[in-house]
Amino acid sequence: MTEVAADLDRTFRALAEPHRRAILSSVRQQPRAVGEIAAALGLSQQIVSHHLKVLRAAGLVTGSRSGTRHLFAVRAEGLAVGKGFFDDFWPERLSALKQAVESSARTSDG
Repeated sequence: MTEVAADLDRTFRALAEPHRRAILSSVRQQPRAVGEIAAALGLSQQIVSHHLKVLRAAGLVTGSRSGTRHLFAVRAEGLAVGKGFFDDFWPERLSALKQAVESSARTSDG
């Protein structure tokens, strides 16, 4: 398995869990501490910490210290792995759409 494939697997496994997606949404706009995330989502700090560990291992969040607080934020570079996978589908889908439109135009012209 290539490194890219392993990164993609880690990303999709991490994102498969609904709480992890909610945590990503929670830290998307600004860095937040575990307690803030837990309070916003109605989860325990222990559960949030576990999910953050998985998200961090997948490269989807980053942590930094601000005084005594440990803040977490989305790591956009980590999301690029999944985006790259889906981007590969667009040329194929756009080509199919183009063919459908051209076929429809020929049918209505003829």
